[in-house]
Amino acid sequence: MNPGKLSRRQFLGRSAAAAAFTVLPRLAQGQVPPSQRITLAGIGMGGQGIQNILRLQQFPQVQVVAVCDVNREGGGYQSWNWSYGKEKRTGGYEPARQAVDEYYAAQSKSGSYQGCRAYSDYRELLAKEDVDAVMIATPDHTHAVIAMAALKMKKHVYCEKPLAWSVQETRLITETARQMKVATQLGNNGQASEESRLVCEMIADGAIGGVREIHACYGSRFWEYPTWSGRPAETPPVPEGLDWDLWLGPAPWRPYHPAYCPWTWRNWQDFGTGLIGDLGCHFLSTAFKALKLGHPVSVEASCVQTNPELYPLGEIFRFEFPARGQMPPVTLKWFDGGLKPPRPKDLEPGRDMAQIIYYGENGTLLGHRLIPETKMQAYGKPPRLLPRSPGHDQEWLDAIRGGTPAGSDFVEHSGLLSEVCMLGNVALRAGEKIEWDGPNMKITNNEQANQYLQRTYREGWSL
Repeated sequence: MNPGKLSRRQFLGRSAAAAAFTVLPRLAQGQVPPSQRITLAGIGMGGQGIQNILRLQQFPQVQVVAVCDVNREGGGYQSWNWSYGKEKRTGGYEPARQAVDEYYAAQSKSGSYQGCRAYSDYRELLAKEDVDAVMIATPDHTHAVIAMAALKMKKHVYCEKPLAWSVQETRLITETARQMKVATQLGNNGQASEESRLVCEMIADGAIGGVREIHACYGSRFWEYPTWSGRPAETPPVPEGLDWDLWLGPAPWRPYHPAYCPWTWRNWQDFGTGLIGDLGCHFLSTAFKALKLGHPVSVEASCVQTNPELYPLGEIFRFEFPARGQMPPVTLKWFDGGLKPPRPKDLEPGRDMAQIIYYGENGTLLGHRLIPETKMQAYGKPPRLLPRSPGHDQEWLDAIRGGTPAGSDFVEHSGLLSEVCMLGNVALRAGEKIEWDGPNMKITNNEQANQYLQRTYREGWSL
């Protein structure tokens, strides 16, 4: 190979300094040269996946070349980003392929484009497409097998939250990302917000003193809850174009039913990870950064139970974290399904509670505001200690080009964050308080509960 000429992969893998020197300029037509673009494949083209691809393809340094979904085309997909989960859309690899081609056609001089390829099996896509990066937005139970396959091929990975279905999967993905030295990002975009940085800076400034307790609260689930007392007895035919075996992936076999796919898979313990898995990675991210949280020493759960195969209607989790340097031990409590923490005594009448509340030795932080508001007005703003984010997606793209790790990089942040959320579900299944040896990934007070740290993969599936 000519030593004076860089391949696209070599270009993307250069150091941060080199990347800064060779910033990709737009051409006159507003395009980045093809040899310098980040080629991207999207895996999981439901509501959130299509939304992600439509957003990422707008970056001039990105070229979406392939999409993948186990469904060719189907209705009923929903996304939090579309009318807050109330609007149903068509999903699948064919609508996604069409959307990508239409976007690039609009950018081309000819007005036509047919360069995006479509797949139903992610394994075939990874075998045939020499892409730089993948975006994963499949149901939770298949995150691990796809992410691991991509990481082992040294692909840069963007994965929707949570990182995986189980504690063990999450730990393995985190360690593999560390070994492969690729750019990763979890889909918890709130971590890039100004509010997140203000909380970190206020706590570092001692605005409320040492934090002893955190309350995080999310209301009722935003997806429909099944009315069955157990699994549905009906076995309707699999819709045309849906590969049901691939949809199940490593999960135990069961006949197809619309109670599982699309969207309402979140209810079922074989597929989803409950509200703490879905939204804990959003709401707890800032707390993990601001308080430098690591492994908890214990976790316990209580719930409003209905069906042992379904996630409960409402849950309360209690995580105990040890002291970290000069920071005192802290209790983190998670409430969902309409269950709420007590109202802070300093909160003014008529004012709504925030989704996360920090109780310090010298005050209370409601979201990113001190309470009462008079205390916030007297405090003003904390010293600016942290760099501001260029945007959640841009963080990942910059990291691919050799920049600093993204804000929700698997190794630096989101791997442990996801693992702790999954540990809550382990405590739920154990039915009692568990004591946790994080470094050795072991429950020390209940040997049988260790079985819930991992899942048994269906024959033909493995990491």
